[in-house]
Amino acid sequence: MDPFMRAAVDEAKKGLAEGGIPIGAVLVLDGEIVGRGRNRRVQKGSAVLHAEMDCLENAGRLSARDYQRATIYTTLSPCDMCSGAILLYKIPNVVIGENRSFQGPEAYLKTCGVSLTLLDDEECYRLMQSFIRANPELWNEDIGE
Repeated sequence: MDPFMRAAVDEAKKGLAEGGIPIGAVLVLDGEIVGRGRNRRVQKGSAVLHAEMDCLENAGRLSARDYQRATIYTTLSPCDMCSGAILLYKIPNVVIGENRSFQGPEAYLKTCGVSLTLLDDEECYRLMQSFIRANPELWNEDIGE
């Protein structure tokens, strides 16, 4: 597994160990991880702390130029909110661990010029499916159903 996706999976597993939803993300700039995050809606009682949002928050304030050369790795296809942040900061590259459990507006991201790489990673998929089976109500809450 790519080392950056491995870091995102590690974040997802940390979130699960904390009682949260196992989705992780890392922001990479010039071959270095500059931000890490995991879905922390449960842990923080937050409405918005999806993995990508937590990752961007933890990266701190970067210049527009930095975001425009970054890549965000996420274990699950980004939702509308997280896709909006990707578009707002003009992050040009998104690497997705899997999108069988949930698929966000990937086609829209592509029409906006974002390059998407789908890994269809089995570990990401199994982690999410196991969580969804064990916690369907929490999962449905997280995706707004």
